[in-house]
Amino acid sequence: MSLKQKIAALTTAGATAIALVVIAHFEGVRYEPYRDVAGILTVCYGHTGKDIIHGKTYTQQECDALLQNDFIKTQQQVDALIKVPLDDYIKAALYSFAFNVGMTAFARSTLLKKLNAGDRAGACEEIKRWVYAGGKGFGEGLSVVEKRSQHYVMETFNHHYQLYPCITHHSRWWYLSLD
Repeated sequence: MSLKQKIAALTTAGATAIALVVIAHFEGVRYEPYRDVAGILTVCYGHTGKDIIHGKTYTQQECDALLQNDFIKTQQQVDALIKVPLDDYIKAALYSFAFNVGMTAFARSTLLKKLNAGDRAGACEEIKRWVYAGGKGFGEGLSVVEKRSQHYVMETFNHHYQLYPCITHHSRWWYLSLD
């Protein structure tokens, strides 16, 4: 089943179910700990922390549990920071975005400030500025996964708020690559 089909099947399940499918899709799963592009020890679906056992091979069940726990924390923190009403699709996109960039970065972001000020188009435009990891600029060199994750959030804003100026030249490629 493609990502588009999974998301369509989950529309009645709300932001949590949508976000978990999207996060798992874009993060991918790696059962052995590795250093991400920022040099942070990571395992499973982007889990970081002191609880990672270097050299251990994690099971799917362990990775699913880590994703659930990490997501619940992200969801609660994002919900506490959002001061405007949002539909489930936008919430899911923001949960995915915050999960990817980290809560500290999300909480301090101009994207969040603009969103809470009611500037949805400005918030959408801010997504394009996220081209760094660990202080290293990736610019046009963003990985395919990072581009797809970034464009998922932009397309969600575009579709639900008709923010067509926020659509980039990559958007059509991204949409077609969800299958």
